[in-house]
Amino acid sequence: MTADATLKPTFVLDSDHPAVKDFALSAAGNAQNPAAAAARLFDAVAYGVSYHPYSPFYMPEHYKASVILKNGRGYCVQKACLLCAACRALGIPARLGFATIRNHNATREIVEAMGVNLFVYHGYTEILLDEVWRKATPAFDKEVCSKQNIAPLVFDGGADAVFPPKDLSGNPFVEYTVYHGSFDDLPLDTLLEEWRKIYGEERVRLWMEVFETGEGRW
Repeated sequence: MTADATLKPTFVLDSDHPAVKDFALSAAGNAQNPAAAAARLFDAVAYGVSYHPYSPFYMPEHYKASVILKNGRGYCVQKACLLCAACRALGIPARLGFATIRNHNATREIVEAMGVNLFVYHGYTEILLDEVWRKATPAFDKEVCSKQNIAPLVFDGGADAVFPPKDLSGNPFVEYTVYHGSFDDLPLDTLLEEWRKIYGEERVRLWMEVFETGEGRW
């Protein structure tokens, strides 16, 4: 994996799209260095784009940064794609990272939909700052953070911004159970394969059918 590859636009990470470039430039504002710019991009994606777990998920265009920006919402992987593309638009190397996490505060609705409280291939962004890859998790907006009883994540470019192990009441929150590695582009086929393994072929197929029939909710 090279820095060059983490700067290039792809179909999903369309950092060369005019809307993505304008978004990145506007969000970064007068930031004086890459870390400050990345921090502002993080805030713009994490707290300016709504978290929406019930999003179409099975085609590359469902993750395209310019599409997520236009929609103004997405689930964790989609928001990570937007942050990644926005960083690349400013010449800041960025890539996607994935982990399986267990969310002890997951809603009953979500757990019933998935069958478990494991979020397989949860996505975040990795940003190269001062020769260190930093993890930035732009998934939850402030409303969701409040509902999950955690403080909004802060990313300043000098440390990772990942979900805490405990919520504000001291109860278990998120466990990172497996790290799946870093990727220059979205590994959608692998993501879907892992979903089928954990959630079941039939369950994933039914989720797809919901969107194909226009119901739009699991």
